[in-house]
Amino acid sequence: MSTTSDAGIAGDLATRISGSVLSPADDGYDAARAVHNGIVDRRPALIVRCRTADDVVAALAFARQGQLEVSVRGGGHNVAGRAVGDGALMIDLSEMRGVTVDPDRRTATVQGGARWHDVNEAAAEHGLAVTGGAVSTTGVAGYTLGGGLGWLMAKHGLAADNLLAVELVTAAGDVLAVDADTHADLFWALKGGGGNFGVATSFTFRLHPVATVVGGLIAHPVGAARDLLRFYRDAVRDASDDLTVFAGLVHAPDGSGMPLAALVVFHTGTQEEADRELSPLIAFGQPLMVEVGPMPYPVMNTLLDGGFPDGARNYWLSSFTSGVSDALIDTVVERFAAVPSPMTSILFEHFHGAVTRVGPTETAVPHREAGFNLLIPGVWTDPGADDANITWAREAFAALRPEFAAGRWLNYLGDDQADDAIRAAYGPNLARLQDVKRRYDPDNVFHRNPNIAP
Repeated sequence: MSTTSDAGIAGDLATRISGSVLSPADDGYDAARAVHNGIVDRRPALIVRCRTADDVVAALAFARQGQLEVSVRGGGHNVAGRAVGDGALMIDLSEMRGVTVDPDRRTATVQGGARWHDVNEAAAEHGLAVTGGAVSTTGVAGYTLGGGLGWLMAKHGLAADNLLAVELVTAAGDVLAVDADTHADLFWALKGGGGNFGVATSFTFRLHPVATVVGGLIAHPVGAARDLLRFYRDAVRDASDDLTVFAGLVHAPDGSGMPLAALVVFHTGTQEEADRELSPLIAFGQPLMVEVGPMPYPVMNTLLDGGFPDGARNYWLSSFTSGVSDALIDTVVERFAAVPSPMTSILFEHFHGAVTRVGPTETAVPHREAGFNLLIPGVWTDPGADDANITWAREAFAALRPEFAAGRWLNYLGDDQADDAIRAAYGPNLARLQDVKRRYDPDNVFHRNPNIAP
């Protein structure tokens, strides 16, 4: 595949779009190619900074003409860094961050380069919200196309479950208005099938009345981890839809790097209901810190931001588990004791409530059973520590494998994940997704993703 980008041809492309075109010699190129994960250092042939769907059409046409591989950047937050490829043409949506809220219809239309804090803040002005990233800098596009788990999923389902429409530019350059009535098969596939089918230039979401929530952090000494995780396993068994609790082994956010066992709690009910459900969690054991109280929903989605700074180096692994057995807890505690980075954690994400009341084939997201997803987000800053951190994560993941269930969460898959991990992410929906892929992207133009080969 040719990676030649004649300056004159690139200049001609720039005259045909409302955005801009960057080549490796241009100012701003290095900043534009950088993504959230600092370990990713790739050099695209061209970066097309789009402002409209028509710009995307022109960029795709140019890529076809020049036989250039295509990558797509929405928020640039994906841990695998698939938004940028060596010698590729990168379609960059980062200047398309508009959010329009219709408070009467309770909808939000969001451009493909927006981050979740853009949506959270715009919707909160009207006392509304939708399930978004637990880290507010996460991009809307990749997050939603991969399913979209977050604090509101027990109450209102995944981001994909609240998707009403998508504007999509296909590989052929068609701009499609996709919803449940128009291109219904494609709409189904976009709700969890990843970036396999085109460039999503806007999303329309259903919003819900959400204003003040109760949430925060409960931290215990790491020596209490076994007891806390066993308590957590039992305490959330009958959790209401209003309550979501993630748990894990983390490090103190104050810069000391002190290891902790922690619960992150979230409640959408009244203060009285929140007090009733949260009080056992707060009262358990002898916590070092309890910072739980009422806050605006957008604030809740910033509590974890400091642990995932832009430019840090990342390597993540995850799997759904067959439960939270004592053996799983023991292995988590043992492996965490040898973690090489004070930014790395091991987390349990609890699935229950509304997210589990959708059938596994109703959307492209098959993971609808009540239970837990285990996530190992390896995060560090020293390039010289890459091997140590990646090796530790892989060895910890291998040690935990006997406790895993079949499913994998799509957006947590790295570039080095085998085909069986991709099959586990799509589950029983893979064959139907392949059929949609054959019809809308038969040449596999959009393959820089957990790929569904046509």
